[in-house]
Amino acid sequence: MMSKKNINRSVFTFVAGVTLAATLASCSGSDTKPAATSASSPAATQTTAAKDPAKEPAKAPSNLSGNITVDGSSTVAPISKAVAEDFAKSNPGVKVPVGTSGTGGGFKKFCAGDTDISNASRPIKAKEAEDCKKNGVEFVELPVAIDGLTVVINKENTWAKCLTIKELNTIWSPESEGKITNWNQVRPDFPSETLALFGAGADSGTFDYFTEAVNKKEKVIRKDYQPSEDDNIIVKGVQGGKGAMGFFGVAYFEENAKTLNAVEIDGGKGCVPPTAENINSGKYTPLSRPLFIYVNKKSLARPEVKAFVEYYFKDIKVVKEVGYVQLPADALPKILERVTSAKAGSTFMGAEAGVPISELLAKDLK
Repeated sequence: MMSKKNINRSVFTFVAGVTLAATLASCSGSDTKPAATSASSPAATQTTAAKDPAKEPAKAPSNLSGNITVDGSSTVAPISKAVAEDFAKSNPGVKVPVGTSGTGGGFKKFCAGDTDISNASRPIKAKEAEDCKKNGVEFVELPVAIDGLTVVINKENTWAKCLTIKELNTIWSPESEGKITNWNQVRPDFPSETLALFGAGADSGTFDYFTEAVNKKEKVIRKDYQPSEDDNIIVKGVQGGKGAMGFFGVAYFEENAKTLNAVEIDGGKGCVPPTAENINSGKYTPLSRPLFIYVNKKSLARPEVKAFVEYYFKDIKVVKEVGYVQLPADALPKILERVTSAKAGSTFMGAEAGVPISELLAKDLK
């Protein structure tokens, strides 16, 4: 399905706009076939030119060994794959296959105890946390990046440069199924061009977040669109027709910016593009969101897993390189403190879509 190439990390300008107002704390409580790297994925075809060997002397291989199973969100997968690749250079005895069964599919495996780490493009849900608890799986919740869920259109679409949330709802609501099929039905001055819709599948955290933000209720969407858990299929679908539209994480747009257009979003305060600065500050609303990894607490007790997770945050520059927005630097020590203490539970569960990232990061549940 996807050819394995070196990872291409798109440099994505980061502008710090978020502050961490309170120490991240946790509350009490408590897709798996390895995915090869796609040529059109943000994690595809990496070059090492950005690294200066003179400044980065080779490290002696560690004596760590083992297999760390990672699955879940295809949005977060490029970050985990890039970290795994870098980690392998000094830890060749540790294998880290990364699956992409979607956030929901990943949590099913994770809460059954089948994986060590679950990539997630949304916080864990109460039902999923309960399933984890029933199976004796305690988890450590770790934010890793900030994403701007990006609405994309075909490069030949020159009319839909900015859309309101209401217009997105007109396109994607269940009531529009079989009725809103042409762009001129969205706005009268748009041309008569057939709508062709592509988007995330129901197991995707991107699907959950988009439907809640746009349709005001999770998993409520028209059914006459082409769903996929593979963002690269969505990319190809939107590239294939003048009237096509899709949605996925900003890194996939950055990787395909030459062949797709990103729609600016009017969340009530004017048209806002999905730039790093706007995503980080919360101005790009309601489509800015945090990205996570969830680590099985028992797995974290294994030296190779703990070393990998700690490296994940030491190697956090890859977040920027694959096209997402980095967390504030002062957040990282506090997140690493969660790793060190292995505190279980969720700080972000139940957060409403569209809440500014700064508020989510500052949330302190005791």
